[in-house]
Amino acid sequence: MNTSVWRIGQILNSAQSTFVGLLRIWSIPLVLLLSLASGYTTYYGLSYFITDWIALVITVAVQSVIVICSLELAGCHWRANLPRFLTVVLTLVVALFVSVSFSYFKFYEFSQQDSTLLTRYRALDQNLSDYLDKVNKLKSTLMARQQKRAEAAAKEATQAYLGTLQGIRDERKKQVGKGPVWSHYNELQIAEENRLHQMETSFGELDQRIAAARATVQKFSSELKDPLIYAELMEQTRLVQSKADNLASAQGATPVPAPVWGSHAEFVRGITPSFAMWEDLSLFALACAAMVDFFTLVLSYRLEFSAPGPLTEEEQVLAFQGLRQFSEFAINKNDELEFVFEKTELERAKRYPDWNRMFTVAFLLNRGFLRKVSERSAEFAPSLYPILAECMRKEPQSGANEGIGDSNIRQFIERKAHERRA
Repeated sequence: MNTSVWRIGQILNSAQSTFVGLLRIWSIPLVLLLSLASGYTTYYGLSYFITDWIALVITVAVQSVIVICSLELAGCHWRANLPRFLTVVLTLVVALFVSVSFSYFKFYEFSQQDSTLLTRYRALDQNLSDYLDKVNKLKSTLMARQQKRAEAAAKEATQAYLGTLQGIRDERKKQVGKGPVWSHYNELQIAEENRLHQMETSFGELDQRIAAARATVQKFSSELKDPLIYAELMEQTRLVQSKADNLASAQGATPVPAPVWGSHAEFVRGITPSFAMWEDLSLFALACAAMVDFFTLVLSYRLEFSAPGPLTEEEQVLAFQGLRQFSEFAINKNDELEFVFEKTELERAKRYPDWNRMFTVAFLLNRGFLRKVSERSAEFAPSLYPILAECMRKEPQSGANEGIGDSNIRQFIERKAHERRA
C-alpha cells in the first residue's frame, strides 16, 4: 500500500515538474511575442518623428535592452555590486520610458478612433448647420426686401389711382382713376409681385434642398465610415450652394461661402502622432502601452529568476548530501523548512571545513531550489521537497555508510569543473 502511494506521489511530482517546465519553455516565445508587439507600437510612434530605418534600429535596440536588462536584474545582487545594479536599473528605466512613450501614440490613436470620428462629425455638422442658417438668413433678407418692394409698388399704384401721388397733385382732377399714370404704376406693381412669387417658388425649392441636406447629415451620423452616404451629403450640399448662389446673384447680394470639406478618406484617416497628444492625456492608452512592456519585464525577470530546470541525479545527490550536513533546522512562519547555514560555535571551535556544504547552498540558491530569508538562513523552495524525499527513500537501499559523503561531492564538483574546461 505504501509503495503504491509513493508511486502515485512520484507521478504527481513528475507531472507537476513537467507542467512547470512547459510553462518555462512557453515563457520564451511569449517574451518574444510581447517584445515584437511592443516593438511594433514603438516603431509606429518613432517613424513619425525620425527616418524609418533609424526608427527600426532604435526599436530593436530598445526592446533588446528591456529583455536583457530584465534578465540581468534577476541575477544582480545589489548588496554585492551596487553600481552595477543601479546601472542596470537606470538603463531599464530609460528603455521602458522610450518604449512606453512612443507606444502611447499608437494606443492613443486606436483608443480615440471613434471619439475622433465623432468629433469630426460634430465639426462637419456644425459647419453645415452654420452654412444653412446663413443661407436661410440671406433668404429671409432677400424675401423681406422684395416684400417691401412689392408693398411700395402697391402703395404707389393706389396713390396714382386716387391722384394723391406726389408730383401730380396739381393735375389731380385729370389723374384720378385709371389713367396713364396709374397704368404705369400698376405695371410696376405687377412686376414686383411676379418677382416676389418667383422668389417664393425658388425659395421653396431651396428649402427642399436644405431639408434634404439636413436629413442626409442625420443619416451619415449613424454610418460615419460609409463613403456613399458621405458622397451623397457632399452632393446635397453642392445643390444647396448652387441654388443659393444663383438666387443671391439674381438679387445682387453677396453669396454665402460654403464650407470646404475633404474626401471621405481624409474624414476617416487616423490621427497623426504628435506631442500634443500628451496634452489630452488618455490614461487608457497609457495603461495599454505600459502593460505590454510590464508583462515583458515580468516574464523576462521570472525567466532568469526561476529555476532553469530539474536537477540531474548527480545534482540531487549533491543537494541531499550537502544539506544533510547542517544541523539547525526549523519550520518557519511560511510553513517551509528553514535551516541555518553558518557554522555553529562548536564547529568554529573545531575549525570545521564547510566548503562542500556551502557550495551546495550557493548552488541551490542560484538554481532557485533554495530561498535566502536572512543573512544566515535559507528556506526550501517547494520544488526541492520531492527531490530530497526521493533521495531519502533511496538512502536505506544504498546504505548510509557506503562512502556516499564528502568524497562524492568532491567528485561531482571536479566532474563539473572538468566539463566546463572541456
